Amino acid sequence: MAAGLPPDALGRRVACGTDYGTVRYVGSVSPTAGIWLGVEWDDPERGKHDGSYEGTQYFTCRQLNKLVDISVRECAVSHAGQEEEISRTCANMRHINLSKNLISSWETVAAIASQVQNLETLNVSENKMKFPSTSTFTSSAFSNLKILALNQTEITWTEVLLCAQGWPVLEELYLSSNNITVLERPDNVLQTLKLLDLSDNQLLDGNQLHLIAQLPRLEQLILRNTGISSIHFPDAGFGCKTKMFPSLKRLAINDNKISQWSSINELDKLPSLRALQCNNNPFVDTEKNPETLKQLIIAKISQLEVLNNCEILPAERRGAELDYRKIFGKDWLEAGGHWNPEKNQPSEEFLAAHPRYPALCLKYGAPEEGELKGQQPLTLKNQLLTLTIKCPEKPEQKPVEKKLPESMTIQKVKGLLYRLFKIPGSDLKLSYKSSKLEGKEVELDNDLKPLQFYSIESGDCVLVRW
Repeated sequence: MAAGLPPDALGRRVACGTDYGTVRYVGSVSPTAGIWLGVEWDDPERGKHDGSYEGTQYFTCRQLNKLVDISVRECAVSHAGQEEEISRTCANMRHINLSKNLISSWETVAAIASQVQNLETLNVSENKMKFPSTSTFTSSAFSNLKILALNQTEITWTEVLLCAQGWPVLEELYLSSNNITVLERPDNVLQTLKLLDLSDNQLLDGNQLHLIAQLPRLEQLILRNTGISSIHFPDAGFGCKTKMFPSLKRLAINDNKISQWSSINELDKLPSLRALQCNNNPFVDTEKNPETLKQLIIAKISQLEVLNNCEILPAERRGAELDYRKIFGKDWLEAGGHWNPEKNQPSEEFLAAHPRYPALCLKYGAPEEGELKGQQPLTLKNQLLTLTIKCPEKPEQKPVEKKLPESMTIQKVKGLLYRLFKIPGSDLKLSYKSSKLEGKEVELDNDLKPLQFYSIESGDCVLVRW
């Protein structure tokens, strides 16, 4: 029972010997007389009950032992505390953020982790700590760990491999800003890794990547601002797939020093690549038109589905590949290319610069000389296309021939058709047929894209339905 309490007693911190707690209730407790304090002790084993008395709930304890996700970022944590204190207090923790604290050694991290039986995610970034230099230090504390962040900890790759012996099921490893310059082969460690972030480490050269290329399950590799200037997979020739990075689906190489298109050609050798980030590299400055740049990359990497976080639609890929086939058709002919397979012998120099060109010829047919004569640069805007407009489901509507700028958007084409047929643009469905794609009809399904996006050419037929 308490008397003479301060008016702000509720919420105050209290101490009783070596035990600390927080006042959660101030008031009467029936059937007893007087004013009582209800205290939630920091040690869950210290209290006599959970805030209830004889069936009445006066306050609710937060129950630290039920917490799954805990963050103590910037809380000046420096050691594990009393033996088994963490396991006794927070028995169900799975995810811990210990970033930017005062932890000075990996042994301290292991001492904390050893008290968390089912630890899955651990962030100890921004702690400048000492790591084991030999394999004598072993710990089973990380046996269930799947995600580990060690950004800005001054760890070396050699130390990563030593510690990794204790990470048997690790799937994601974040190592940005650690001054890592050289890599080593991760023999018998990191074999479960799916994501590796090496961003903001200035690697010695692109060949360092070969040392981690056999990680069997690696699906995402982040190499942003690592200083690499080239990428090369020497085990595979033109048009072939490399055995390196067999599972790699997502690659980030933005903010680097890659200046040659040959490195982009090399990425087509990756058998599983689906997503690429490559902004802010010198090679992008070789093409002033961003749309043309995008189309070149798409045409060069056959399986790419996402480029710089933008989805590549099937029509966009088709347009990019047809444009690429046409742009470099003259060079192909001059280098020994021919529509007749028996005479088709393009030079090694041409194949080195355009390794996908033979595959594009197989896909769309080889370009013929007549097709390429008088070709205008594709970057020219407002090139006029002579198109036939038909309404296949309305035989009473006679075909109309129109000259339209190739830069005209589908939306504006629909506006023109509204004036012709008096049908609102929202009700119109457009597609087109080309003599070069016999039997195929391509939908013009994006109102914001220009005609040239779909590689429509003079002589093609636009089909209108409503």
